[in-house]
Amino acid sequence: MRRFSAVAGSGIFLIVAPGVVAGLVPWLLSDRWSLPWSSLPGLVPLGWALIVVAVAALLHAFGRFALEGLGTPAPIAPTETLVVGGIYRHVRNPMYVAVLSIILGQVLLFSSWTLAAYMVVAAIAMVTFVKLYEEPALAGRYAAEYETYRRNVPGWLPRLTPWRG
Repeated sequence: MRRFSAVAGSGIFLIVAPGVVAGLVPWLLSDRWSLPWSSLPGLVPLGWALIVVAVAALLHAFGRFALEGLGTPAPIAPTETLVVGGIYRHVRNPMYVAVLSIILGQVLLFSSWTLAAYMVVAAIAMVTFVKLYEEPALAGRYAAEYETYRRNVPGWLPRLTPWRG
């Protein structure tokens, strides 16, 4: 896939998938953000900080897919190479972790049990998708290279030091 196509496809997928899961659905569930800000001390700035860091990580991960992997996160246009650089040296699923962190940031902003329940449902769906589809697909596509990566980089809780494989 050419670089421009990879960037354009990744940009479209960014809007369609994480944009809906971490943006549109929480917005709808929170009654279009008409919920009051959390009154618990420190939660609003913590929520915003988490959202900002997670959005940066998400954009970095999408950029890696397009520029390093020459593909998109969408299953219909996968990367040409296994993406293991940047944030992927710390965690195998940075996009999912970032999306869940964005939702968690919104939970903190609004102290919303509805958004917390949604986050749990989204996490279960993501973990299930990774285990039943993504990991087998990556193992089939990248074989030993993926297995080495999988053994060295955790899926969900980032390692502090980058993997140097």
